[in-house]
Amino acid sequence: QVQLVESGGGLVQAGGSLRLSCVFSGGIFSSYSMGWFRQTLGKEREFVAAINWDGGRTDYADAVKGRFTIARDNAWNTVYLQMNSLKPEDTAVYYCYAVSRAIYWGQGTQVTVSS
Repeated sequence: QVQLVESGGGLVQAGGSLRLSCVFSGGIFSSYSMGWFRQTLGKEREFVAAINWDGGRTDYADAVKGRFTIARDNAWNTVYLQMNSLKPEDTAVYYCYAVSRAIYWGQGTQVTVSS
């Protein structure tokens, strides 16, 4: 069974940076496209970024383009989300996902950006 464990969330001031990590286990990592969603209380989960199996293709939500970078290391079964120039509106629980024939989700990590 695929398992995803996120880390790296925390409290940061506006303009600061954080790097989220998501460690994959229980399957063949390179068979999965990976990505991140985020969710704030009372709102639907929204797409943030995605990366294909070899890192050759990435996609970003308009709200984070130019500030966030998604990357993966297939040797370490890990996907990263580098978040720069953070804004208070980036505050959310960030969820990692893995998708192939099915989609799997991590438990989420809280990111709080203070103004």
